Amino acid sequence: MEPMPELTLDAGQARVLGCLIEKARTTPDQYPMSLNGVRVACNQVSNRDPIVDYSEAVVERTLRQLSDQGLARMVHRPGDRVVKYRHAADEIFGLDDKEVSLLAVLLLRGPQTPGELRQRTNRYVEFTGLADIEATLEQLRSRNAVVRLERRPGQKEHRYLELLSDRGTGDERVDDAEFVVPTTDAATPVAAVPAGEVEELRAEIDELRARFGRLLDALGVDDV
Repeated sequence: MEPMPELTLDAGQARVLGCLIEKARTTPDQYPMSLNGVRVACNQVSNRDPIVDYSEAVVERTLRQLSDQGLARMVHRPGDRVVKYRHAADEIFGLDDKEVSLLAVLLLRGPQTPGELRQRTNRYVEFTGLADIEATLEQLRSRNAVVRLERRPGQKEHRYLELLSDRGTGDERVDDAEFVVPTTDAATPVAAVPAGEVEELRAEIDELRARFGRLLDALGVDDV
């Protein structure tokens, strides 16, 4: 398979593109999206890491930047009172529904295991199981769209990191704890925390998420 086109999205572009893909898959009746709809999606506190507070001006500028790269399109439809926006990632990158869904969740939430991705893509597209997720991730790896990270201590699964944004790296051996997610003028500032404490907190959060996911599976409830 051919590698993905070379580009590097900044944190804002990654968030906006991820939101456009997410809403196209999960709320098609509200898609394409208005500028305000995109802003609200970017700033929601569920299914997002990190949490941000983008202004409408920043979102509009970011949409123009994505449009310049061919990744977003403005839509003018009869009866619409405002301009709306849609993504074109599947067209530009040549992705199928499963591939674009995995990339969207990775753009919105950062590195994740196949098990986490299975839970978090169930509103996007249907995977038959973990083997299906892993096979799709390998397809994305073959195109240099994602990288597999080393297992964390105590974890059975590898995590995967998208390489479309400047959060990514091409070194599969490096742990993402070394990365600092760039912020824009609209992102909520985060106080500096020692790397060791961050790693411990992330491990605890991963464990809590895994327990919560197992509880949801037992109850037959979709991811929230």
